[in-house]
Amino acid sequence: MGYGSIAVAGPWKDKPTLYEFYVLPHYRCRLFDLFSVLLAASGVNRIETQSNDPLLTPMLHAFAHDIMSESILFHDRLTTALAPAGVCFRRATASDGAQIPVDQLVSHGVVEVGGVIAGKGGILFHYNRPYGDIYMEVGEPFRRRGLGAYLVQELKRLCYELGSVPAARCDPKNIASRKTLQKAGFVPCGHILVGSVSR
Repeated sequence: MGYGSIAVAGPWKDKPTLYEFYVLPHYRCRLFDLFSVLLAASGVNRIETQSNDPLLTPMLHAFAHDIMSESILFHDRLTTALAPAGVCFRRATASDGAQIPVDQLVSHGVVEVGGVIAGKGGILFHYNRPYGDIYMEVGEPFRRRGLGAYLVQELKRLCYELGSVPAARCDPKNIASRKTLQKAGFVPCGHILVGSVSR
């Protein structure tokens, strides 16, 4: 009839979380009953889903409480041509001291200002390929100069070169990150929602 998936390790070790729920179309007239059985059998105390999930999102709102947005999700919708003066982007190398595994250097980069590394970032492929989750960080002395958006723009380009699709996320309260992602052509498309389940 369907299936569910529960995260029980890593950051979910002490909070087993239901993050996937699927029911074959023929049985969807029984969604609520099936979900109730899944909750009882699994013993989870949290539900986590993307707001655009057509099955799990309604279940989250029906069965959970204290629902909140953990992250805003972004997808790439605009091509930008940012080119800050005196700034260059290059692939990360082992000598940059970023503690990146050698096999992952191909998906990481840095921006330099006058030969000095001003920011770094990369593309994470820890889930849901072909989507690559872009992250970046700009050093305090170089902030508010457009370098973050330029870095994200170039990481997007690199992601496409690697045959993947760029995506991003940020904390809903991180206004600076939201603005940076949007300046680089990302558009919000949803949220990661989490809620508690009473046992």
